[in-house]
Amino acid sequence: MINWPATDTVLVDIYDERERQDEKWGEQNHPDGTNDGAQDIERADAARIRADLAARGGTLTWRHILDEEVQEAFAEVHPARLRAELIQVAAVATAWVEHIDRRGARSGTG
Repeated sequence: MINWPATDTVLVDIYDERERQDEKWGEQNHPDGTNDGAQDIERADAARIRADLAARGGTLTWRHILDEEVQEAFAEVHPARLRAELIQVAAVATAWVEHIDRRGARSGTG
């Protein structure tokens, strides 16, 4: 179940960071740079295996989860699927920040 107030806090922080990025760099329009060959697919497969093994062994961390999602995004070439993978990256990163905030470590700075 989503804790909306916690999620809202994180999303406001993300919004503020996006504003800082746009102020500093302006609108950015770069190539995706994804699916740079078989290595990206291999890295995604390896990250998935590491996360699965860690989950089975009871040692799964946020790093495992985020790494798997990032590597899957890096391996994707189709724009709609890449977008879906990046949404998953953002959702995992948001959940991780919420967990950090629950531990009382929210600094409020970038």
